[in-house]
Amino acid sequence: MKIEIRPVERSEVVDYLKVLPYVNGLPNWEPAPSAGHGGPEAWPPPRRPATEQQLKVWAEEVMQDHFHSQAAFVDGKLVGGSAMLSLAITVPGLRAVSFGGVTATAVIATHRRRGLLRAMMQAMFDEALERGAPLAALSASEGSIYGRFGFSPATMRARWELERSDARFTDSEIPSGSLELVDAAAARQAWPLIHEQIRQRQVGELTAQPGQWDRLSDEAAGTDGPMRYLLHRDVDGNLGGVANFRLPWSPLPEHAGTLVVEALQASTPDAYRAMWMLLTDFDLTRKIVAPSRPTDEPLRWMLRNPRAMRITRQSDNLWLRILDLPRALTARAYDTSADLTFAIEDDSMCPHNVGTWRLAVSPAGATCTRTDRRPDLTTDIQSLSSLYLGGMSAAVLAGAGRIRPHRLGAVTDTARVFRVDPEPFNSFGF
Repeated sequence: MKIEIRPVERSEVVDYLKVLPYVNGLPNWEPAPSAGHGGPEAWPPPRRPATEQQLKVWAEEVMQDHFHSQAAFVDGKLVGGSAMLSLAITVPGLRAVSFGGVTATAVIATHRRRGLLRAMMQAMFDEALERGAPLAALSASEGSIYGRFGFSPATMRARWELERSDARFTDSEIPSGSLELVDAAAARQAWPLIHEQIRQRQVGELTAQPGQWDRLSDEAAGTDGPMRYLLHRDVDGNLGGVANFRLPWSPLPEHAGTLVVEALQASTPDAYRAMWMLLTDFDLTRKIVAPSRPTDEPLRWMLRNPRAMRITRQSDNLWLRILDLPRALTARAYDTSADLTFAIEDDSMCPHNVGTWRLAVSPAGATCTRTDRRPDLTTDIQSLSSLYLGGMSAAVLAGAGRIRPHRLGAVTDTARVFRVDPEPFNSFGF
């Protein structure tokens, strides 16, 4: 058996696409109810197999400069594929750091468990390091797959529900500005403007992919009806927020009258409050569902009864992987001063990360260098990747045995160094 791992050539792109589940109409959703899905069913039905026209469109996307493919060939046949997108993420200190976003990944069922995914992942890590990206990230369809490659959850997301009858605000005064229901064309123009403002001040938020919102449409999708779009403008006419929502049809009385907020971002408190006040009191509805929302949603604290906003699903969101440890740790900012020494004992895919490191941080900057000092703690690369954006608890990881302290107070010091407020969040995956 001859195995070859390499980028696909233009003549091989359609074969590469055909190994991906969503192209074949096979399941590609999470195998358990997802916090990213707003419908009452566990997950949306599988797509139909791609048409020749869709394959041509996707093939052009694969060949774009930001899309770095890798494919697995066995005896000359393409049997697996993956890719990295060139993106950036906002890290503590509100700095943009480049990363490789792993996407479009599959190995056909007849060739699983032969090390092909690991080989493709290694090739992508090596290529990302050559491009100067100190991080990799992905949206995991299953929680048991990617830990062995060094990835670990770094942001969380929630799906919540709110009965319209319980959506009473502590302050009923209408915020300033104006709201407007618009079509998809207006939403396609608004989203890049609002998202870029949010990305610059939200730790964990990602740069948009080219054409991120091009597929927004006014056309109905099955029985769900068309997506609807809401804009907020301030008193001077400046754009302050945008939301996508839908009103799915249901034959079941318990699911009828549900409004699903698929996406909402606001650059001002007035825009945020005004949009939620409308969406939680929309005519002829009785329940609001919002998937893929931050776990620390401010809306809860605007309600007279904060308990009324019920989190019905919660899960990990972005999985992060540190590729270049010293470069990654010095790329983010720190709010406190500390001198922390830690050991990484194993990282087979990025062995340059193994060793004992001294991390000296202050609000003025950070250094991360190798040292012979006795470590304050030992951790694995997965736990350090979870801590990196500042949303995970060092104490919880220590309680799980993932961080082993060697001096009193080491875990507390680690938590103080890495934690941020508000929690990191990314509004979409890839």
